Amino acid sequence: MTTKAYIKDYPRPQFVRKEWLDLNGQWDFCFDDERIGETEQWFKQFPEGQKIIVPFTYETKASGIGIETFHPQVWYRRSVVIPQEVAAKRTILHFQGVDYKAKCWVNGVLAGEHEGAYAAFSFDITPYIKYGAENNLVLEVQDSQSCTQPRGKQRWVEQNFECFYVQSTGIWKSVWIEHVNEARIEAVKMTPDIDRHMIRFDFQLKGIEDKKNLRLEAAIELKGQPVRTVSLSADRSWITVEVNVLHEAGGPWKQSLWSPESPNLYDVQFVLYEGEQERDRVSSYFGMRKISIENGQILLNNAPLYQRLILDQGYWPDSHLTPPSEEALIEDIDKTAEMGYNGLRKHMKLEDPRFLYWCDVKGMLVWSEMAATFEFNDDAVSRFTREWLEIVPQQYNHPSIITWVPFNESWGIPTIAHDVRQQQFTQGIYHLTKAIDPYRPVVTNDGWEHTVSDILTLHDYVEKGAEFLERYQDKESIVNNQISFNQWKRAFAEGYAYRGQPIIISEFGGIAFQTDKGWGYGNQVDSEEAFIERFRAITGAIKATPYLAGYCYTQLTDVQQEVNGLLTEDRQPKVPLEVIREINLA
Repeated sequence: MTTKAYIKDYPRPQFVRKEWLDLNGQWDFCFDDERIGETEQWFKQFPEGQKIIVPFTYETKASGIGIETFHPQVWYRRSVVIPQEVAAKRTILHFQGVDYKAKCWVNGVLAGEHEGAYAAFSFDITPYIKYGAENNLVLEVQDSQSCTQPRGKQRWVEQNFECFYVQSTGIWKSVWIEHVNEARIEAVKMTPDIDRHMIRFDFQLKGIEDKKNLRLEAAIELKGQPVRTVSLSADRSWITVEVNVLHEAGGPWKQSLWSPESPNLYDVQFVLYEGEQERDRVSSYFGMRKISIENGQILLNNAPLYQRLILDQGYWPDSHLTPPSEEALIEDIDKTAEMGYNGLRKHMKLEDPRFLYWCDVKGMLVWSEMAATFEFNDDAVSRFTREWLEIVPQQYNHPSIITWVPFNESWGIPTIAHDVRQQQFTQGIYHLTKAIDPYRPVVTNDGWEHTVSDILTLHDYVEKGAEFLERYQDKESIVNNQISFNQWKRAFAEGYAYRGQPIIISEFGGIAFQTDKGWGYGNQVDSEEAFIERFRAITGAIKATPYLAGYCYTQLTDVQQEVNGLLTEDRQPKVPLEVIREINLA
């Protein structure tokens, strides 16, 4: 169950080139609490310090350091030999995620800067390379405890509290190098249209200005069988083409759709030629699937979709936000499916591309959610918007992602219920997201106090199924803001009204066993039987409410002091997984 071009641990599995170098592993490392590194030119003469294992942050045991105290500035250094035989190519240094503000030097020369913890970025370091010799890569990372930077569940004080955990500072996703030709495929945006049996490719090319006789080729396969090959002139930087994915006459394959039950993926090779000479080759894949809303229903491939989701925060005990391995990502997806869930809400985190790859391969639905700020001002608006507009295009091609969630529970927009500026901010993000991706639903404030939103999502941690049924029997009083549906918040912000959207209970449950070492939602239970009884009652009540289109249970695993997972932090089941599955599928 992999795509044709799959390479284990390749950091960007939906845009694969064979020529790459993994830079994860041991780096030199220094704290810089006094912020003297630039003044003293550590990028030229790195001080004696300690070692760190990248991509794990210094706060984690997996990094080899394991200091949880916040440090505002850290430095990394490692050397790498760039072989002479790639001197005619461009050398691109990729960072999949660095928290929060990065500056990179190569052989003492500034190569680039980036701000934002969750978006991937890269620098063309070709001008600074010494070929056939060692090259020094130095990275300065600045972080803060500011609540105007998107930080998600990372604490901004010295100790964990409520549902906020140890911060992450520095490199926390893979670092790698690839060598590419001057003329190359920079990106491809892939948009399926199942009703017309078409896939649209929007190509972004780079370095083609002085080239002649350039030609693009896209060769599509399904299950090892050729589907169609198209060729077109590459005479400009942005090119769009639509391709019919029905197999040509006489072939054995028709259109195969992507769904949780049948996660069919088409392999595709993108090749850029200059004359007959190959200049670039990228391997990728896509899924033919459609997510839509009609008459108050969510549809997948034009059929009603009932979503059984689980909240997934993506934390591990020794590596925090960074997965300890690709196998760990696969394990989480497999256990989610084993419990009868058909999807997950990735909460307050933009996950590793390898996770989304395996969701694509295994048919796991994903809600992709932005990490929140916790203050509202011009700086927070600017930071949030800039990073979100990087993230949406980076994740756009994954068929598993079916919903965008830029905001959650009024975090970063605390007075949205009546504050027109905050309401307009969410509207702006909604429409900017739709400008990039008009094909997926957008939830602007998951949980309550919605403005413009494609789905009405409600958070309610009521413990008893009977109480839930009583509370939700009168749909109109909830959707028309006549009552506080969870005895705390109302469904819509002032000035906004229900427009017939599908309704999902997108947080509930949070059951925890009796313990003095952490917390869950509501009363803790003292036995497996009590856990199952409560889980069965509340899940059954939601499923018995006819106007609901699905649910999202809190949560997959324990996370630090929050001990309300169906699994422990080290992924051990607290109750038999087959029991959870039976309840979900009943």
